[in-house]
Amino acid sequence: MPTVKGLKHPYIIKKKGVQGGRPVIAGTRIPVSTVIFWYKAGKEIYEILDMYPQLNPSQIHDALSYYYDHKEEMEEEIVLMQNENLWQKRYPSGKGVARTAER
Repeated sequence: MPTVKGLKHPYIIKKKGVQGGRPVIAGTRIPVSTVIFWYKAGKEIYEILDMYPQLNPSQIHDALSYYYDHKEEMEEEIVLMQNENLWQKRYPSGKGVARTAER
């Protein structure tokens, strides 16, 4: 199914500087891909709401709708999100760890 252009998703925004420009739920920094990840992992909407109590059911449903309207883009994002090698390269262990001075 092709990507739907111009369809409005009132709870979803893409903004430079917020989560790297990825689609997020408006008023939060929660990426749509995170909601979709949990939904695809078998979580029910009420369980996702328990995990993210700042969200409401309309926001979750709009995230699902956005996913189905932009499935190819969202699937690519989910694959990247789960790419452990990519994250290890970006954030190698030991980098950023505070070290205490030896006495």
